[in-house]
Amino acid sequence: MPITEFLEKNAELYGDKVSLVELNPEIREKRRVTWKEYELIEANPDCPYRREITWHVFNEKANRFANLLLSRGVKKGDKVGILLMNCLEWLPIYFGALKIGALAVPLNFRYTAEEIKYCVDLAEVDILVFGQEFIGRVEEIAEEISRSRLLFYVGEGCPTFAEHYDRLAANCSSKNPGIILTDKDDAAIYFSSGTTGFPKAILHNHESLVHSCLVEQNHHGQTENDVFLCIPPLYHTGAKMHWFGSLISGGKAVILKGVKPKTIIEAVSQEKCTIVWLLVPWAQDILDAIDRGEIDLSQYQLDQWRLMHIGAQPVPPSLIARWKKVFPHHQYDTNYGLSESIGPGCVHLGVENIDKVGAIGKPGFGWEAKICTDSGETVRRGEVGELCVKGPGVMTCYYRDEKATAETLKDGWLFTGDMAQEDEDGFIYLVDRKKDVIISGGENLYPVQIEDFLRGHPAIKDVAVIGLPDKRLGEIAAAIISIKEGVECTEEDINSFCQKLPRYKRPHRIIFAEVPRNPTGKIEKPLLRQIYCGESVVAKQTKG
Repeated sequence: MPITEFLEKNAELYGDKVSLVELNPEIREKRRVTWKEYELIEANPDCPYRREITWHVFNEKANRFANLLLSRGVKKGDKVGILLMNCLEWLPIYFGALKIGALAVPLNFRYTAEEIKYCVDLAEVDILVFGQEFIGRVEEIAEEISRSRLLFYVGEGCPTFAEHYDRLAANCSSKNPGIILTDKDDAAIYFSSGTTGFPKAILHNHESLVHSCLVEQNHHGQTENDVFLCIPPLYHTGAKMHWFGSLISGGKAVILKGVKPKTIIEAVSQEKCTIVWLLVPWAQDILDAIDRGEIDLSQYQLDQWRLMHIGAQPVPPSLIARWKKVFPHHQYDTNYGLSESIGPGCVHLGVENIDKVGAIGKPGFGWEAKICTDSGETVRRGEVGELCVKGPGVMTCYYRDEKATAETLKDGWLFTGDMAQEDEDGFIYLVDRKKDVIISGGENLYPVQIEDFLRGHPAIKDVAVIGLPDKRLGEIAAAIISIKEGVECTEEDINSFCQKLPRYKRPHRIIFAEVPRNPTGKIEKPLLRQIYCGESVVAKQTKG
């Protein structure tokens, strides 16, 4: 079945129930609302800007966009690029494209004009839908890309080189366009995060998307009464595929624009959120804000919050130990996945396995996993190898890249590029990205292992370990360390702490600086290598 059937079902069963809420605490001023169905809450001048739509309206908006596309000659197999910040329009546009058999192509909101053009060319995008934040970037390339593409604009003040999506869609039918779809039809093209190079275009069909819905609900048991707080960007598989648990169950989701600790806690309280997916830095920031007294939990309604889960990066066990002390009633889970496996869940810890925090878990619902050598042979338990996964959520291919597809997909197995090992109980632990392994004096160093150790230092907020060139050893480990606010820490402090590590694993360089992460929480290690290769060490940092 195509994933669009879930939306149709929800509109029929839960039509009058709220499906999506948009909260933007950073916007205080009034602005005109173009969708009559939106609700603007202004009773309290301090209340964040809030909009909401029901499942019925969600489905109608998707149908209107689908019919708009058909009226412009867009057909099954064409591609619709989506370049929007998280907003209420995002998901109806996504599903509108899917309803006519077109492929949705979400784009990273951090892309430069050049990267936008590269991606729309690579994915052969036929229509680009973009928002106000991207007018300048799209204008730079508009003359080139508009020759063969339609440009639709979402928001106020439509630029002259685009057409106004809101006005056009409002005049289109709200009825289902009636295009016949199957689970084998292509559905979406996602782009890899680019942490190991320039983004690749990842093709998925409807079967992949549907399987991610089934995986999410199987792992976290969403019902129509759950409320999911969605903070990460919707262009990425992580946020969207966790939201798929709401889609399959008919539950409400809250799209929060903002990651400040108090903003998150307020949203959970105001909207009665039951499930929150966080990235490691956000969880860390929330706990630190509570410790500093900036957040008084007694002032918020949080009893309904039942599950906090984390993904997109290795999770320090010390962080979860802290979290459980503050929120002892919370269930906790972590999910491993990548865009090539339609996001989270191909491996997951499971809420019942809190004693195994630090592991990414076991194969998820409907998935298989193995740890292999470069030749594809399974390694012995406890040995390090490349993690491979297999299941209905594996990508069809890297779009227009046969070579990369052949290197990654072998006999139905997806070679993830992540190095891992399995313990005696069958739980899988990430060791590092294959391309991030440091070979120092003939020894393989796995940065994630060193990072996990360093996060145990009470002064460290975040850390990244990379390999830098060295004449004698080939490479050395360098630790880029971000210190907690108001804490002083020196290179000598870190070196003393690292005496507990085997000598060959100790970082040779300590660099105090911010650790850059992309919007999905992954450390941008290529950027760090570019910045720090050959640069001098800053030996002391104080943040006040």
